[in-house]
Amino acid sequence: MTILWSAAFGWFIGFFFGVGCSLAVLYSIYLGGYRAAVKDSQRDPPPERLSRALAKLPRAGDVHGGGARG
Repeated sequence: MTILWSAAFGWFIGFFFGVGCSLAVLYSIYLGGYRAAVKDSQRDPPPERLSRALAKLPRAGDVHGGGARG
């Protein structure tokens, strides 16, 4: 095998598997946060942080969007 083939093979293994593993880790972190948010939204009473975040969201029909700036 020439040096070019060795370098191409190493680049393929390092880059594609490295990026693939990174994406898998990021996806699992995203899913974990999503699951926690769904659990929190179904708790009774809802957590204080969730109540504050929902209060900041614009209401349907708001012309200016509401939010923190009012």
